[in-house]
Amino acid sequence: MARDFEGTLKNVADIGYKQVEFAGYFNHSPADVRAILDRLHLDAPSAHIGTPAMLTNDFQKTIDAAKIIGHKYLIIAYIEDKDRTLDNFKKYADMFNTAGELARKSDLRLGYHNHNFEFQPMDGVVPYDLLLQRTDPKLVAMEMDLYWVTKGGADPIAYFNKYPGRFEAVHVKDMSPAADQHMVDVGQGKINFARIFAQRKKAGTKYFFVENDEPKPTAISSATVSYKYLEKLKF
Repeated sequence: MARDFEGTLKNVADIGYKQVEFAGYFNHSPADVRAILDRLHLDAPSAHIGTPAMLTNDFQKTIDAAKIIGHKYLIIAYIEDKDRTLDNFKKYADMFNTAGELARKSDLRLGYHNHNFEFQPMDGVVPYDLLLQRTDPKLVAMEMDLYWVTKGGADPIAYFNKYPGRFEAVHVKDMSPAADQHMVDVGQGKINFARIFAQRKKAGTKYFFVENDEPKPTAISSATVSYKYLEKLKF
């Protein structure tokens, strides 16, 4: 994306993907991003916006840009290690509610994307459950990363059953069956996507985004393998 923004998006569209999720615009204005998406007949329902600090740094500008590009969701992508305390998880949940109300006024949804650290108990409390319980479903959605929830030792379906309707987007990412549990192309690992996708209505899932943080040999080849697997998947 940094080397060839439009060319990369075109490659993704040529594979067959109809929607993308952004994590940065690489020095392109919102109007430029929207024009490129329109040329390629792509839709971008979601974007990652970084850490909770983004919500205190002129969040309205982020909302305004999202409206131009056509996003429906703005997703908090990460909580830094130094900030992972129970008190901070409570503080962030309340901050998410406040930001979620501001987003809702512009017909946007605020969301939160998990990694595996949210599933490590702190004083008997699972931070991911704390976030789900403390955030208002009307204001805050969850984007469940299927790789990270699995690596965290949790079962996506158990969360769908416990908190139905909360998981409006998912990251479709696979895990190697090897001991190192590294990321692999979708369909090349051990995650049972058909089982998970079959529960999409209970989960409330509207969007599925393919992701691989460690694509090999290239990002486009990885996206292609994943697409071909998902195109044939029955659930």
